[in-house]
Amino acid sequence: MRFLMLIYPDIPQTSDEWIPSADTPGAAMGRYNKELSEAGVLLAVDGLLAPDRGARIHFNGPMPTVKDGPFTEAKEIVGGFWIIDCASKDEAVE
Repeated sequence: MRFLMLIYPDIPQTSDEWIPSADTPGAAMGRYNKELSEAGVLLAVDGLLAPDRGARIHFNGPMPTVKDGPFTEAKEIVGGFWIIDCASKDEAVE
């Protein structure tokens, strides 16, 4: 059973300010990624670009419309994701 985990970082919305430093939680996340990999459950993991480098696509008719970032109306920003494969929700939470 596959599970998607999302990262909601407390970071700025522009790519100019989207530069992790050595004192960020990145080291702990690296250890977590290694544990998931060693447990054999990690299928995919990746970070995403800053919102000002993205676009939102709407399908409200025959042709899609595109809106560029940043998305100032967003209260939370997805910064990355994991996809894991576990036997149950309990195992995924563990």
